[in-house]
Amino acid sequence: MSDLGFMLEAVALAAEGRYSTSPNPAVGCVLVRAGEIVGRGFHVRAGTAHAEVAALAAAGPAARGATAYVSLEPCNHHGRTGPCTEALLAAGVARVVYACDDPNPRVAGQGAARLRAAGVDVVAGVGAAEASALNRGYFKRMRSGRPFVRIKIAMSLDARMALASGESQWITGPAARAEVQRLRAESCAIVTGSGTVLADDPALTVREARFGLHGRQPRRIVVDRRLAVPATARLLSLPGATHVLTTCSDASRVAALEAAGAVVECFTEGTLDPAAVLAHLGALDANEVLVEAGPKLAGAFLAAGAFDELIVHVAPKLLGETARTAFVLPSPARLADALGLELVSSVRLGDDMGLTFASRPIASR
Repeated sequence: MSDLGFMLEAVALAAEGRYSTSPNPAVGCVLVRAGEIVGRGFHVRAGTAHAEVAALAAAGPAARGATAYVSLEPCNHHGRTGPCTEALLAAGVARVVYACDDPNPRVAGQGAARLRAAGVDVVAGVGAAEASALNRGYFKRMRSGRPFVRIKIAMSLDARMALASGESQWITGPAARAEVQRLRAESCAIVTGSGTVLADDPALTVREARFGLHGRQPRRIVVDRRLAVPATARLLSLPGATHVLTTCSDASRVAALEAAGAVVECFTEGTLDPAAVLAHLGALDANEVLVEAGPKLAGAFLAAGAFDELIVHVAPKLLGETARTAFVLPSPARLADALGLELVSSVRLGDDMGLTFASRPIASR
């Protein structure tokens, strides 16, 4: 098997931890000696053994003289675990092939340099495209301080998300709802608005064991300027953390929500916009964020260009002109100024259609 073939094995291993490693990247490692894989490992959860250490433990003495294929540059610093470079050197690994440079300033080439300085043959860039796609949120946060953002909307064929009465469960069918569970599992945080909490009392949790979260639930982020969310809201009592972002300084309301389990974070009046929310989530080490919100908050993220992908689940239903629109957006003065999107993928989800769009740069609209 070629270097690329072994690297793709490492990337496949890394993918097994994609739902549980946050805020760390998902990393896989295979150790190969005389053309045979002698050890496999992947990073399961922050604070546990890194992929290289797990693979070395599986290989035992067979690691000496082997080649390590790692989907991300080995680290060279002490965190909750020791440096992977030192573990590789201590095991006597002769060659290291890795896919992507780690943009984390604590790594950023230092791992490769340490290995080369010790006489290890190091090759970088093998399988970089496949490996980087797995950690796009981590890479974006490390480079920009902002997470990778997906907005998810479920709507009828005529772009309505609820009847005039507010009834919206369920516009889409079981397959689309299962896909939402996967999107949540991949996310470090789920952003919603107080209007959605008041109307639907959602859980915003991952409820399917197949994802292997290892006890992790994405943070629930509620944008609630006036602290309208009641202390009895269901999401405050569920596993995982709920953060309420507000511009209201009413001490009694803050105390009631905190007593119910919320983390209340107060912003200065006028600063609680999508950019501020994303900067805050970046500071909380959120790599990927899913916005599951009503038409106003979803529209605000879209209008601000504060997203990387828009995911639309379209049900073959027509709800009519009195039903509630899926997006509240300012209308452009000219058609040329309309928000432009690029279709990335389309997939059938039972009777529904799942469409994924990427934000298109203004210059290409």
